[in-house]
Amino acid sequence: MNNSTLPERELSLEALLEALLFVAPGAVSPAQLATVLEIPLDQVERGLERLDGILLDTRLNRGLRLQKHRGRFQLTTAPQAAPVIERFLGLDTESRLSRAALETLAIIIYKQPVTRPQIDGIRGVNSDGVLKSLLSKGLIQENGRAESVGKPILYGTTPELLQFLGINSFEELPKLNLNQSLEDNHDENII
Repeated sequence: MNNSTLPERELSLEALLEALLFVAPGAVSPAQLATVLEIPLDQVERGLERLDGILLDTRLNRGLRLQKHRGRFQLTTAPQAAPVIERFLGLDTESRLSRAALETLAIIIYKQPVTRPQIDGIRGVNSDGVLKSLLSKGLIQENGRAESVGKPILYGTTPELLQFLGINSFEELPKLNLNQSLEDNHDENII
């Protein structure tokens, strides 16, 4: 860190990281933060871990969370603050997703990047309308094209999906256990 700038010397690394993430227009990589702060990457990574702990500390009751998505970080509001924030911003608090949208999101979350034909194959129905709806809501995004016949679009998740789900990382979601699902399905078919 450059010792000649006074504000940096007065703030902890966690406070500087919080300030940078606050003004960032979107998610930021630890490498970008390390470059700006002129410190090693491992120091930034440890600082982000400590900042996450501070924001999650229930004794401090903070309104912000550190969100991690694809190795990038950004500040978001605590899920518990959503009703007040929605009221303040005049947003629709009854925004719900259909069963088809939830199915499609689950497939994208666990299989990303994934193509529409792959999603259709898993769901057994055409997913065009659902994908358009999820794209318009900013919950999924196009992540390029597959290197296969027709070069279909690859879909992946967005940081906004994490906010919508009220989680800080997809690591908080349950692990997908296909073997258990297959066993449960087999047992249901026997009955």
